Amino acid sequence: MSQSLRRALTILTELGEDARSLDQLAAALGVHKSTVLRLLQTMEAQRFVTHGSDHRYTLGARLFELANRSLERRDVRTVARPHLEALNAATGQTVHLATYESGEAVYIDKLDATQSVRMYSRVGRPAPLHCTAVGKVLVAGQPRARWREIAERIDYRRFTEHTLGDPDSYLAELETVAAQGFAEDREEHESFVNCVAVPIRDGTGAVTAALSVSVPDLLLDHDQVLGLLPRLRATADSVSAGLGWSPEPRKAVHDR
Repeated sequence: MSQSLRRALTILTELGEDARSLDQLAAALGVHKSTVLRLLQTMEAQRFVTHGSDHRYTLGARLFELANRSLERRDVRTVARPHLEALNAATGQTVHLATYESGEAVYIDKLDATQSVRMYSRVGRPAPLHCTAVGKVLVAGQPRARWREIAERIDYRRFTEHTLGDPDSYLAELETVAAQGFAEDREEHESFVNCVAVPIRDGTGAVTAALSVSVPDLLLDHDQVLGLLPRLRATADSVSAGLGWSPEPRKAVHDR
């Protein structure tokens, strides 16, 4: 790597932490201010850095444009697929990947259980928002101000005796999902099937998909399904990292 390129990358790294003055950047690089200024002028001409009236430098618009283009090209299904396969192989259970599209949760990938049991779900089919774990995660990942609007649009069809039946119950469920960082479907969509789901985030930190494991209770009881949560979360974190997300101490599904 050339010396100038190494110095330019160091400048970008420094500015990624906070705004810096010319003196601060010169000190970080261990070179004369005139050397740093020449680099900054070149980078500013290409819009990689900018500076204000206080003569402090920050990252420029061009860098954000490139970062956004890179993130947009990372298709969640493509990034997630090998991680889903590993999760399916490790657990032997049905794995779902879903996204929120036009007011619906839609399955975009699925790996069936290695046993003979098959789930009702299919790729391309909507997942009910009120009684599937992926649906709850995806709605909880929307801005909190939209929750009631979404809740009141739902047709609360009762699939089982455990299905949530009204907006207030659903909103309370979303609060639980937001607080604990995962969602459950305890025989709410299909009788004798328990499911747990967690969010997948993109490079901005927004929830872009939901990942779940679904298990008939004749194979695993409720507590055993919850026992899969650490592995499920690790898988979701790996997919999120592939989409440009940077891990932080675990928080609720959505803070807005």
